[in-house]
Amino acid sequence: MSGTETERANRIDPTLAFGFTNLPDNRQREPLRIVRGKGVFIFDERGKDYIEGASSFYCTSLGFSEEELIEAAVKQMRELPFYVTAAYRSVPVVEQLAERLAAMAPMANAKVAFAATGSEANDALLKFLWYHNNAMGKPKRKKVIARLGSYHGGTIATASLTGWVKYHAGFDLPMAGILHTAQPDYVQLGAPGESEEAFADRMVADLRALIEREDPETIGAFFAEPVSVSAALALPPKTYWEKITALLAEYEIRLFDDEVVTGFGRTGNTFGAETYGMAPDCMTVAKALTSAYQPLSAVLMSEEFYEGLERGSETVGMFSHAGTYHGHPVPAAVALRVLELMEERDILGHVRAISPHFAASLAKVEDHPLVSRSRSVGLAGAVDLTKDGAEAGALGAEVAARCEANGLFIRPSGDTIVMAPPLIITPGEIDEMFRRFRLALDETL
Repeated sequence: MSGTETERANRIDPTLAFGFTNLPDNRQREPLRIVRGKGVFIFDERGKDYIEGASSFYCTSLGFSEEELIEAAVKQMRELPFYVTAAYRSVPVVEQLAERLAAMAPMANAKVAFAATGSEANDALLKFLWYHNNAMGKPKRKKVIARLGSYHGGTIATASLTGWVKYHAGFDLPMAGILHTAQPDYVQLGAPGESEEAFADRMVADLRALIEREDPETIGAFFAEPVSVSAALALPPKTYWEKITALLAEYEIRLFDDEVVTGFGRTGNTFGAETYGMAPDCMTVAKALTSAYQPLSAVLMSEEFYEGLERGSETVGMFSHAGTYHGHPVPAAVALRVLELMEERDILGHVRAISPHFAASLAKVEDHPLVSRSRSVGLAGAVDLTKDGAEAGALGAEVAARCEANGLFIRPSGDTIVMAPPLIITPGEIDEMFRRFRLALDETL
């Protein structure tokens, strides 16, 4: 077989294991190969353009091919391409980023630990919880409660936290000590005639029952996103976070805020915690921290929580947690420039100014026969699809395929279409995004 024939064969029978696919399909179906991007657009190997309406896993906040971020990476690569941050050694840019993040965090005198991915940050925070509680004389408080439908990562621990129950069994998940409560999805779970406040009361009552059933003295933390984009943008109902926070305080259960998707402007504030009035003990960030140009994540901890790590470390002589790429200088330099650009270009102001146009564009498609409702917060939006007799999930999959054919990437979640474009998107680009979306709806109909 010639080199060309071998290359052609491998395009259908891939060497690469593709995540979030049905693996046998990859032997029959060629992937769409993306070769470049600019702003909110990406381009495949044939030159076709697509609007990246989901920021590629909700992460490329400043769009593609931003020269300032490229230059930040190149500059750091020339100065010092790599050095580990551990064992009493560091790199100035890593310390600068930590100080910047600590100043932004919604907890006083915050402490920062870096990792490479959102999954890894969430995994580390769970590990830190156990360590803290052991050091502080609370060894029974190891269980963690997360919510059905939410996504927290792909490690053994974070896939257990992830409330995608359908996919747990094949991996022997969830691991012991990980519990789940209902997603506060008022649209899908609210009873006829039930107000948002009454629904929030019911969610809190369900959580209280779970805590009492498991024994409050064994629960360490409640792990949640401010708003779960991964659960088809389930917007928390009025009074939900206020009541949940009070319940957790009553039982001395920590609130861990997963801001991997919502952090750095997605909801119209720096953190989703601000949007929903949350007061977390710790939070995790990733994705938009570098606009996904480099792999980097972080755990932001309250000083009181961090003191437990200090105590445990003092007992054994070392904090036995580190990673070769934790605090890598190149991603740190890119992240620092992202945060600078957000201020210089007033990205938050832009998101707040353009969000009404985005919400109005979502609302306009509600006149389509396949659309039942829409919702949004900041630059995250969702459209629920409906068609009599359609198999669950089939409509969402069909519309997603039609969107791709018309040059638009979105994220289907069952029969809901989720959109979260780069934060730099313009009114005209929003109009074009929804023009392509309506074409997909019309073709599907």
